Amino acid sequence: MLTWLFNALAEHYSFFNVFRYLTLRGICGVLTSITIFFIFGPTMIRKLSEYQIGQTVRDDGPPTHFDKVGTPTMGGLLILLSVVIATLLWADLSNRFVWIVLFTTISFGVIGWIDDYRKLIDKNPRGMGARNKFVSQTLAGLAAALMLYFTAQTPAETELLVPLFKDISIPLGFGFIALTWFVIVGTSNAVNLTDGLDGLAIMPTVMVAGALGIFAYVTGNTIFAQYLGIPFINGVGEVLIFCAALVGAGLGFLWFNTYPAQVFMGDIGALSLGAAIGVVAVIVRQEIVLVIMGGIFVIETVSVILQVASFKLVGRRIFRMAPLHHHFELKGWPEPRVIVRFWIISLMLVLVGLATLKIR
Repeated sequence: MLTWLFNALAEHYSFFNVFRYLTLRGICGVLTSITIFFIFGPTMIRKLSEYQIGQTVRDDGPPTHFDKVGTPTMGGLLILLSVVIATLLWADLSNRFVWIVLFTTISFGVIGWIDDYRKLIDKNPRGMGARNKFVSQTLAGLAAALMLYFTAQTPAETELLVPLFKDISIPLGFGFIALTWFVIVGTSNAVNLTDGLDGLAIMPTVMVAGALGIFAYVTGNTIFAQYLGIPFINGVGEVLIFCAALVGAGLGFLWFNTYPAQVFMGDIGALSLGAAIGVVAVIVRQEIVLVIMGGIFVIETVSVILQVASFKLVGRRIFRMAPLHHHFELKGWPEPRVIVRFWIISLMLVLVGLATLKIR
């Protein structure tokens, strides 16, 4: 939105040309979204407390979690608003990728909001119900996939890139739609499963979003793309603004969500953030690298799948409790230790993912 204003002003005042640079607008996106959180975060927490929109805890969960009962939740609403406002202010709104990532993020945010509302306001512990939630996610994910497929301008936009190999790309055809759906819906649910401890999900999300922003920048730059041996996709660089806004909003949320948390994000935050990084990974053609960088989300999800499968098949549990972070809690690890160690692992995995840009 502001890009139109600054472009008009640049015709008369050369200083405003600096706002044509993606890097500067990305920095502005971070600062805008984090500032929104700092200004409105305390008010949001106070209002959530007044309306008694508080966290519920499983009866069979770790005993230390009972102290979290009543902590304000649905703070993801402000994450969503911060990201959307910052993106609308600093991104080029004529760019199709910007609108697709916003649509995906908002639509999954709406699904999360409905689920949270039914759990916390209507007092229905099932929320939307697993089937209704999955169907809603499928429709939103397929809509994003179809938009990306039918607006693709080059074959590179629908090919699967293989990390570490410069010249290997796999044409997907209509399989691109299925892959995109799987990445968006899968990542959305994976982040939701990881969101079980104070700050556990938001920091890896911030790191992955920041790394994907770098991928967006180099993929949308002809010089960097050629140098790094990755396909150039026109217009993808603008997604950097969205990633920057997500980083700022995530850090702003972490200010209040760090242990001991003053607020939780709820499904509205976890589902929308997961879908956001999923669709960005698809746009920058780094679905495989997302599996590496988002390894914590993958491990948490796999731990749940293995736990359920083992219990149903042989009647025994592999872990003391799933997702995996609860297993370590029940082993006696203090919550901050679990959180920080998972953060460190996430940082290492993100660095490995970024290294694939150069190692080809």
